[in-house]
Amino acid sequence: MAEAADSQGMTTSPARRWLRRTASLLVGVPLLAGLLTGPAALPAQAAGTSKAATGSRTVAVSLDTLAPSAPVEGDTLTISGTLTNKGKKTVKDAEVDLRVGPRLSGRSAVDDAASRTGYLPGGDPAKLGDPYTLKVPALASGVSQDFTLTVPVDKLELGEEGVYQLGVSLTGQTSEAPYDQVLGIQRTFLPWQPEDTGSKTKLTFLWPLIASAHVTAETGSDEQQTPVFADDDLALELAPGGRLEQMVSLGSGLPVTWVIDPDLLASVDAMTKNYRVKTGDTTVAGTNQAIARQWLTSLQSAVKDSTVVALPFADPDLASIAHRGKNVSGTLSHLQTATEVAGSTVETILHVKPSTDFAWPVDGAIDPSVVDVATSAGAHKVIARSDSLEEVGGLSYTPTAARPVGGGTTAVVADHRLSTAFTGDLAKAGSSTLAVQKFLAQTLALTEQEPDKARSIVVAPQRTPTAAQAQTMARALRALTDEHWTEPLDLVAAAGEKPDARATTKVPRASAYPKKLRKQELPTQAFQDIRTTQDSLNSFQVILTQPDRVVTPFGNAVNRAVSTSWRGRPLEAQQYRDAVRSYLKSLTTEVQLITKSDVTLSGRSATIPVTVQNKLVQGIDHLVLRLTSGNSTRLKLDDGGAMAEQPVKIAGGHSQSVKFDASANANGQAQVTARLFTQDGTPYGEEMTFTVKVSEVTPTVLLVIAGGLLLLVLAGIRMYTQRKRAAAGDTEENDGGEPEQPSDPTPDTGPESGNPSGTGEKVDR
Repeated sequence: MAEAADSQGMTTSPARRWLRRTASLLVGVPLLAGLLTGPAALPAQAAGTSKAATGSRTVAVSLDTLAPSAPVEGDTLTISGTLTNKGKKTVKDAEVDLRVGPRLSGRSAVDDAASRTGYLPGGDPAKLGDPYTLKVPALASGVSQDFTLTVPVDKLELGEEGVYQLGVSLTGQTSEAPYDQVLGIQRTFLPWQPEDTGSKTKLTFLWPLIASAHVTAETGSDEQQTPVFADDDLALELAPGGRLEQMVSLGSGLPVTWVIDPDLLASVDAMTKNYRVKTGDTTVAGTNQAIARQWLTSLQSAVKDSTVVALPFADPDLASIAHRGKNVSGTLSHLQTATEVAGSTVETILHVKPSTDFAWPVDGAIDPSVVDVATSAGAHKVIARSDSLEEVGGLSYTPTAARPVGGGTTAVVADHRLSTAFTGDLAKAGSSTLAVQKFLAQTLALTEQEPDKARSIVVAPQRTPTAAQAQTMARALRALTDEHWTEPLDLVAAAGEKPDARATTKVPRASAYPKKLRKQELPTQAFQDIRTTQDSLNSFQVILTQPDRVVTPFGNAVNRAVSTSWRGRPLEAQQYRDAVRSYLKSLTTEVQLITKSDVTLSGRSATIPVTVQNKLVQGIDHLVLRLTSGNSTRLKLDDGGAMAEQPVKIAGGHSQSVKFDASANANGQAQVTARLFTQDGTPYGEEMTFTVKVSEVTPTVLLVIAGGLLLLVLAGIRMYTQRKRAAAGDTEENDGGEPEQPSDPTPDTGPESGNPSGTGEKVDR
């Protein structure tokens, strides 16, 4: 009867009430709590009977907003979020509570608190209690419900300056566990600095504008060399709401250092004019000029009074070059060229003078070879990261970023924790809020390590943040702008800060380079492919009258072929290199020899014509056509040798017939080879071979020719005799006093009459 009454909510026996209170208290014991919320669920999950969340993970608590992010005295803290019941049972008689504290000591304590997920009795602070709670009568399985909590900061009972843990929990009951317990919790951090203590950390935040390669090596055949894009995806990033549009609009006005890939600027600048987009085997006109112009205008305004750092053109993969490419001839020269054009590109398009003195290896990972390559093109400062250049001196604080690493090179060591604070999927409001609060907590905890020791810290986030990641970074920076413990510093100034004497300055050995990053590097074959392309380009450009029309687009394409953006996309990288090489080959074959049929010589000497065709838009020069006789005893060329050469110079879109004198010594066949060469003797294109058949003049042919000549002579004598007789007859008649009459009424209009305009027989010209 007692059990029945209890199940119906009626009065229970004292013994049962005692058992219930005891069970409730035992939930607070950490060991038993672990058994109840963790292993207890394993048998059911293993059997596949249930995958529903249990214990303190029954309800997912998302903290979507927390304002202000770093409150000061007199503020009111507002927290809003979402509750989602992940369990199979309805949650009843629940309430949302705030849990504040304890004050965390150091950066490691912040990391530990962030890594915890479930509720830990004794580890998590007590509830703040009424009136700062929210009642939730019921939350059905799979249902979400929003909540908002508001509390004056002075009611949080915060003590001295520091980072405090802030938790929002949901306490309630289910039919399976009809007693109050924590069914969900989410923790974050509350940085607290009630007054300006005067101690500030100089904070440098890099704001990267980098994108993958979109422009191909192809250009239109018009005079303007209309650029051809592999796709029109860049326009999506530039359009309102796109990744790059967000980076510019959010970064404008923030205290950041802009780190820009000049190739991105050059590509967008090309989009502001006429451009083409590849579609299958053809191209169509690009239509996003207005979007490109608007983006460039916004960027010019955003960077007007800011520090700008220009990376080498196309952001080359320094580690790949160092580990796989530096021993392939020509690779380092490409890096030098990429650095040289970087500054002029940025200055021309943005109208600001950038710094080109910085190199940025992937994830700031360095070893001696990476540093050597990074500085080989003239940079004296390398942006590294603290998980690569780790501290070994037992420092109890984070040292200043700048430090000398030998050879006049300064490593600017970005903080690993802060630089990776905005990775992952931050599209959800809850994830974004947690990232902001953790970033703020880490900066305050860093400042508190040595309150009297001013330090300079650098944040180098991922190269291509998503729009959501960029929005989260901007929120964090705006929250710091009005706070007390940091002040902004640009990257150039940060690199010039006085180094900490005890900070690590030894570059890690090659074996310490992260294996994960090494696996993503471009293969050696990539650099060999690029060398082949460059060799072909070198041979091609020497014959052109306007080499810049080819050298510039292909030089940029070669730089793009070693871009950092290819990491994780090996197939696409290979396809890009192949496309560049194939297109260059197609251009070189536009200058070619026209296939020639066999030639027959019917005499001792003759002229052999060979046609060279130029289908390029521009003219060619500095080419030589060489003809070689395979049998110089039978067939000699020009002055009696086995080889003859003629210079070739042809306007764009034209052909030229080059003629060679030939002499034959005997009947028969001779193989003749024609091939183009540059003026330095380098073969150009494929050779062409044809046969010359020599047919000597025979006696019979000579008799026929002689007979024909004799007939011509006799005809001439007859005509002469007739004219002479006619002339004599005219003279006799005149002497007899008769008037002169024509002997023939038909006028003489033949060639001998001296009247080419006559109407009789046509004049042979």
